Amino acid sequence: MKIGVFDSGVGGLTVLKELVKQAPQADYLYFGDTARLPYGSKSAETVAKYTISACKFLRQHGAEMMVIACNTATSLALPAITKAMDVAVIGVVEPGAEAAAKLSKSKRVAVIATAGTVGSHAYQRALASRGIEGHEQACPLFVPLVEEGWTDHPVTENVAHIYMDEVFRNGSKDTDVLVLGCTHYPLLRPLLRRVVPQHVAIVDSAESTAAAVAAQLGHSNPKTQNAKLHFFATDSVDKFRKLGERFMGYSIENVQHVDIEG
Repeated sequence: MKIGVFDSGVGGLTVLKELVKQAPQADYLYFGDTARLPYGSKSAETVAKYTISACKFLRQHGAEMMVIACNTATSLALPAITKAMDVAVIGVVEPGAEAAAKLSKSKRVAVIATAGTVGSHAYQRALASRGIEGHEQACPLFVPLVEEGWTDHPVTENVAHIYMDEVFRNGSKDTDVLVLGCTHYPLLRPLLRRVVPQHVAIVDSAESTAAAVAAQLGHSNPKTQNAKLHFFATDSVDKFRKLGERFMGYSIENVQHVDIEG
């Protein structure tokens, strides 16, 4: 089975990495809309339009399921994307919220994400529907720090302390789960584990999304199969390769430049 994975850039590669680990029986087509990022500052209509055009491209290339690995696109446009597609569509918000709800004993969960995702309150709504009180915090400096490769840098640790102090000061004393609501943030997980109170569990929505996809696929003898990967980027292929290697943990091949209008 071929699965299309969409993101506005390279962040969704953390989702792809987990998909390959948890569902290696599928082949993956990854689309990074690097020419048009960031999505966080765009309207819901524009995000839907861009994402749907990319998903249709992936569908034309044989994708039989879509994973929207972009938190912004999932938060702002998932119903529109689902309506436009004739295959199953899975976003990153619901699986992350579900994993957090199962783990939380206090029924209080904190979510860190980009300003766009926080502004949509998608995680808050998804948690509320499960009887969980969600507190959201935007951490806008994390994405550029990750893309700079500063995942274990003193500057990043200082920034993390400032953000986490805010998270756990703003009515989140009883919080026992922290959701990483941005696909860049899993690269900061070891650093965040040092900074976040020890009793707080960390949920990576990339892991949760991959688990949801694996559950849909069923486990058809995955140990005997290796996923084939093909990448599409709307901007520099070289830049995508360099950044992508950081996210995947190994060098990536089969990157093709694609130009999508509209």
